[in-house]
Amino acid sequence: MRVMVVEDEEALTTLLRYNLEAEGYDVETVDHGEEADLALREHVPDLLLLDWMLPGLSGVELCRRLRLRRETERLPIIMLTARGEEADRVRGLATGADDYVVKPFSVPELLARVRALLRRVKPAEIAERLAAGDLEMDRVQHRVRRAGRDLHLGPTEFRLLEFLMRSPGRVFSREQLLNSVWGRDVYIDERTVDVHVGRLRKALADTHERDPIRTVRGSGYAFDETFG
Repeated sequence: MRVMVVEDEEALTTLLRYNLEAEGYDVETVDHGEEADLALREHVPDLLLLDWMLPGLSGVELCRRLRLRRETERLPIIMLTARGEEADRVRGLATGADDYVVKPFSVPELLARVRALLRRVKPAEIAERLAAGDLEMDRVQHRVRRAGRDLHLGPTEFRLLEFLMRSPGRVFSREQLLNSVWGRDVYIDERTVDVHVGRLRKALADTHERDPIRTVRGSGYAFDETFG
């Protein structure tokens, strides 16, 4: 799923991009209102994170314009702003924003709001189950089945498979996998990824079954987009 971030604070943009990509989103960043307006006329993302105060065209005015266009009238929009007064929140929501987050904010809370909004407006795309070929993952019950049989995965292998399955075909480096699956505050060797990928492969496939994990030499790993 694609998220556009319209924010003119470079440090915050970098922080948002990093964390959103770690969640598996494709992220586009823009730092001017007019530039965002043009980009949104060419392609519409799945969700927009929009700063209230922008150089030139303000976020509030851009939000108003988007709601007047058929292509973007239902685009999920979360407004980011330093304005915390009730009147400002009411104005932002009245302009057409779906949610409103006051700076400074908790990144985990923002990510939870992103997921909640997408779950509400795009329920088919925020599934409790992931499936490809004869492989099924129940993200709620933490169960994985292949060809009708239960697979026994450790918690790390489950998170690793879930992360890869959410973005089939996308190649992740070992560093990206470490940050996303283990967390940025865990200091372990990148070779640990290779060990857990090996364990995951062993759990997923016997000698007669196709391996859904693709190794990209010099780059990392991906869930095979042609699997199934």
